[in-house]
Amino acid sequence: MRLARTLAAALTALLPASLAACGTATGADTIAGADALTVGVKADQPGLGLAEPGGTFRGFEVEAGRYIARSLGASRVDFKAVTSENREKLLDNGTVDLVLASYSITADRSTKVTFGGPYYVAHQDIMVRRDETRIASVRDLAGRRMCQAGGSVSTERVVGGLGVRARLVPAPSYSACVDMLLDGRVDAVSTGDLVLAGFAARRRASVRILNAPFTEERYGVGLRKGDIDGCEAVNKAITRMYQDGTASRMLAIWFGSSGVDLVHSVPEFEGCS
Repeated sequence: MRLARTLAAALTALLPASLAACGTATGADTIAGADALTVGVKADQPGLGLAEPGGTFRGFEVEAGRYIARSLGASRVDFKAVTSENREKLLDNGTVDLVLASYSITADRSTKVTFGGPYYVAHQDIMVRRDETRIASVRDLAGRRMCQAGGSVSTERVVGGLGVRARLVPAPSYSACVDMLLDGRVDAVSTGDLVLAGFAARRRASVRILNAPFTEERYGVGLRKGDIDGCEAVNKAITRMYQDGTASRMLAIWFGSSGVDLVHSVPEFEGCS
């Protein structure tokens, strides 16, 4: 009996620590209240996240990431480039603390990370060469060569979700997709309109956006899985960012001349889990 009581006491003492390890991130495990935070952003998406000479980053997601991190209490905010394929890995291993990188919220991704937001609801559209006349809507992508950026879910929405049998041509990123569109290796690039707008603004003479949206892309703030306190703090920051007019000002700066219909109201949050 004495041995049984000793073992039971030892197990009871270990129980809180083990629950903390597999439960929600609170206290020291959350990014809420951290003095320094590293934000993962894209390095090759004009208007959203673009690396400049000298290692600085510019774009809507960069400014939104800085606003959110400051609202969480960070006095130091650093930025690091992420890609669609390594976002979860860099969050999980602690290289970055939160990610704003046209990171569409999906059920599958939500099993790997906790999403705050969304901070913006984009609409999936299509970009083609300016002289393209055969493609006017998503249905016209059937049989056409559509770029498939690594780690993105946008092409799956076309082929799997809508059943449009486009010919997928793989590429490592959307910047590579745009290069392939320009040199004729693909016929179309399809993803969120903010991503397309940033590229189109730099290539107005060569490309155009159809302005024929067909799905929503809810861009979320990625956090390490289980950081509920951090997620709730992020949602409060996003709400404030829209209510004080900061989001509208930033959207106007980066996309005001794009022709895309911008959304200026607080998005409906997914809920932290």
